[in-house]
Amino acid sequence: MKILKVENLKKVYGKGENEVIALNNVSFEVEEGEFISIIGPSGSGKSTLLHLLAGLENPSSGSVYFYKENIYNLSKKQRAILRREKIGVVYQFYNLLPNLNVEENISLPLELDKKKIEKQKIEEIIKFLNLDNRKKHLPNELSGGQQQKVAIGRALIINPTIILADEPTGNLDTKSSKEIIELLKQANKEYKQTIIMITHNLEIAKIADRVIQIEDGKIVEKI
Repeated sequence: MKILKVENLKKVYGKGENEVIALNNVSFEVEEGEFISIIGPSGSGKSTLLHLLAGLENPSSGSVYFYKENIYNLSKKQRAILRREKIGVVYQFYNLLPNLNVEENISLPLELDKKKIEKQKIEEIIKFLNLDNRKKHLPNELSGGQQQKVAIGRALIINPTIILADEPTGNLDTKSSKEIIELLKQANKEYKQTIIMITHNLEIAKIADRVIQIEDGKIVEKI
């Protein structure tokens, strides 16, 4: 089933001599359960694309259809609700709250939405992340790889339709990077989780079902 359709997406910053075209008529589709890597060098437009897919910015033109609804026909408040309920976002720098432990950071989206927190579900995710012996630790007591695992757990706890991962290994060493990629692969297989991952690393990108390469704001290849 097609869950995401990107159609002629364009993003322009500035005007006149200062105009920068970050994305230039990008189009592609995503099927439920797919793991897609979007690869490109720094400044290629890949992070801008991720922000547009999440509804964090408005495009200059074009559409992003979540199932059959153009998310840019929604208000900012409605897009925020969509992110909280359907879209899990994993950032390069984790974005954990420093005063909350592992359990509390993972359950935070449910707290914010005033939803019931199922202890069994939290425990299941912590076990999946292999953080059983770290669940009461604060972020500053964790390694970078462990913090990124918590960020993935926080995305998974809402049972999202899709996870958007923005350079999830960009701040990690080689060993931790491999662990995070393996975790995303497992989430894709075991939780049937649809994932779009941004990366500049071709070796990491290749673990996905499909690779979309972006240069200068345009799709140059689909593998």
